[in-house]
Amino acid sequence: MQGEEIHYSERYEDAQFEYRHVMLPSAISKLVPKNHMMTETEWRNLSIQQSNGWVHYMTHNREQHVLCFRRPKQKDALREIDSNLLSNN
Repeated sequence: MQGEEIHYSERYEDAQFEYRHVMLPSAISKLVPKNHMMTETEWRNLSIQQSNGWVHYMTHNREQHVLCFRRPKQKDALREIDSNLLSNN
């Protein structure tokens, strides 16, 4: 990782989720809570910038400065929204 910048991986996916990992500089990684996954507010307060929908679901065991994020694939999320709208009518 270059300098003291936050590095964002390319996105990758499986059948259900879109994933990415974020590598933090050491000064910021020391601020990451060790006892829980961060809320969106918490990771945004650390200057991590991503579009809406990303969830911090794992911290890399051997590299504590690597945070793993995921979000439902767009078509699955849209399908869920559509089905919720239909069921409310």
